[in-house]
Amino acid sequence: MAIKAIVAGAAGRMGKTIINLIFQNPQIDLIAAFEHPENPAVGRDVGEVVGLPKTGIIVEDSLEKVIEKGDVIIDFTFHKASLEHARINAKYGKAMVIGTTGFSKEELAEVHELAKKHFPLVQDYNMSMGVNLLVKLVELTAKVLSEGYDIEIIEAHHRMKKDAPSGTALKLANAIATVLGRSDKDFRFCREGIIGERKETEIGIQTIRGGDIVGEHTVLFAGIGERIELTHRASSRETFARGALKAALWVVGKPPGVYNMHDVLGLKNL
Repeated sequence: MAIKAIVAGAAGRMGKTIINLIFQNPQIDLIAAFEHPENPAVGRDVGEVVGLPKTGIIVEDSLEKVIEKGDVIIDFTFHKASLEHARINAKYGKAMVIGTTGFSKEELAEVHELAKKHFPLVQDYNMSMGVNLLVKLVELTAKVLSEGYDIEIIEAHHRMKKDAPSGTALKLANAIATVLGRSDKDFRFCREGIIGERKETEIGIQTIRGGDIVGEHTVLFAGIGERIELTHRASSRETFARGALKAALWVVGKPPGVYNMHDVLGLKNL
């Protein structure tokens, strides 16, 4: 029996991609979709919004109007909106998949606390299966090259991306920091002027924005006489959307708590 999905941000880039893929997946049915009340997509047929034939599903203006219809809410919107959706869902206990980036520490802590008490949540900054494999490879590399190698993360995205650095870059940096016993105090986000020698504990995170770059992440381990570069390049948003649907199928029926794509993909014990 297909699970019933509600898509937040139906008119956004990711929302449209997710909806299109749902209509290609027999395991998931789109039961509802919604947008910000001021979005021009509100009141229109979902099919018209995403470039498909009419579906009979109208884009609503709030989660409250549709939440009881679904099994899982898929949310790639804006950090403040996703937090509000989690607050609303605390009353209903529906499964959630959140791929939104840009959360403050306080916002993310509240989302996680709500999930632990009220609903199962897959929250990750990147739902791509390839990126999540990259994280495991980076962890392994950091364990082996724990001394004598400088670590830099370079991320590139399209000109419309609102947050920097990307959530994926932070995910990679946090994975490295955990392995090496460091913290976010060791992250170096920019360099300018007379900055002196690089500190041994630095984890550099550099940001590029331009054009229509979907998403690129390189982790550089630079030693004396050699360097290793691990890179993932996304050429289509579908890679993130497919991961989100995989997460949605996995999380329905799970107990309340916070999960990530390593749980979904079975990577935690590798």
